[in-house]
Amino acid sequence: MNMDTLVSLCKRRGFVFQSSEIYGGTGSCWDYGPLGVELKNNIKRLWWRDHVQLRADMVGLDASILMHSAVWKASGHVDHFTDPMVDCRACQRRFRADKLDEAPWIHSCPAKKDTKFEVPGGEPCVHCGNRRTLCPECGKGQLTEPRQFNLMFKTFMGPVEEDAAVTYLRPETAQGIFVNFENVLQSMRLKLPFGIAQIGKAFRNEITPGNFIFRVRELEQMEIEYFVNPLDTVAGRPADEYWHEQWIEERRAWYRRYGIAAGNLRLREHGKDELSHYSKRTVDIEYRFPMGWSELEGIANRTDFDLKQHAKFSGKSLTYFDEERRTHVVPYVIEPSAGVDRSFLAFLADAYREEEVRGEKRVLLRLHPELAPVKIAVLPLLKKRDEIVARAKEIRTELARRWVTVYDDTAAIGRLYRRQDEVGTPFCVTVDVQTVGDPEKGEPGDDRVTIRERDSMEQIRVPVAELVRIFQELLGGQPWSSVVQRYPAQDRA
Repeated sequence: MNMDTLVSLCKRRGFVFQSSEIYGGTGSCWDYGPLGVELKNNIKRLWWRDHVQLRADMVGLDASILMHSAVWKASGHVDHFTDPMVDCRACQRRFRADKLDEAPWIHSCPAKKDTKFEVPGGEPCVHCGNRRTLCPECGKGQLTEPRQFNLMFKTFMGPVEEDAAVTYLRPETAQGIFVNFENVLQSMRLKLPFGIAQIGKAFRNEITPGNFIFRVRELEQMEIEYFVNPLDTVAGRPADEYWHEQWIEERRAWYRRYGIAAGNLRLREHGKDELSHYSKRTVDIEYRFPMGWSELEGIANRTDFDLKQHAKFSGKSLTYFDEERRTHVVPYVIEPSAGVDRSFLAFLADAYREEEVRGEKRVLLRLHPELAPVKIAVLPLLKKRDEIVARAKEIRTELARRWVTVYDDTAAIGRLYRRQDEVGTPFCVTVDVQTVGDPEKGEPGDDRVTIRERDSMEQIRVPVAELVRIFQELLGGQPWSSVVQRYPAQDRA
């Protein structure tokens, strides 16, 4: 499976569309379609439930995207949030200087009579042995010397641009948490260690965005700032180091809990030469994306840098009073920072399968039931029978009160099953002639329907009156096998 396959699936089945597509599209900006927005919301809902609602040491926040410009000076973003950029003197395209060797390049080979072809990134031409020296896109232009490019989007607050105050679209959600540290601490009466979590939009004017939704200019983050007392020790270790390790393991386990294979996750320690200016230690959780291993989430030990900087620039004290030691301390901060868009891509890629069933290709998404955009599809076996359609729609209405449930009668039942497999729907409910009966033959209905499970394609026949209870079990964590044994099995489909 490659990225083109995923992009095609997302467009065809309503997960992700190119932004402003009818006008030719906006580079590296994407719209989440009907199924995409459900999957995205499920990722955020599970993250929030598991890390905020179920933890006694965590609270939430939703800070403004637009903040005082001094915030970004204090945080270091004005001076340090940059990437090295080079320009092609011929085609004017721009590239990140530190990523040039990773990209394939166009080569006019003298050994092949100046024939142009693409050479993999970081490799020499197999014919002449030359390495890339010109533009990787056009293959002709010389590249400029690298210069630093600030990634923040600049904007203006005020009705007249000339007189307005300069500010920025936030490049991360973290600073909204730091500047609200004192407000949250006092209003919620929290004791260290505790965390403040936030989900929200961030904006980065990337030089070379790409790989579908992996690197974009408008992104959504799920971030935690977990504050610890630097004077404390836990299990014989400094508290910040202990909690850093705890969060690394907690976040890796979270991805596995919702279906990502352990073999597709790994940890990567940042070298001293690549640590951010605020970081004591940073560890990335990497995922094996279709384009290779890349960062899924970063977990950083930011020490006390941010609170001290904002205290210095604002003149406000941002400390915690340690009652046991009778002293004020500036907490250290552990930051697990995940991208919603990258999580979306990872869950989608990990769930994608192609199988052969009865000589035909079957595409399915083995999404965890709590992630699946649609939980249940209700399908009539015969759409020309009004009583079957009416009963199916009644069932759909009842189930939709509790779970995302769809009704579909636009194809034969086999094709309807395949459509639901392809979007990851874990269960289908089929209403047939037996359900409603056949008055012309004097046959009464049994008011039973067939439930089909996505991964095994096994089917059981159950009373309609028991559907809600069954799905409460299945969508509440009970395995399919525990339900199957109570009901008669049907043929797989």
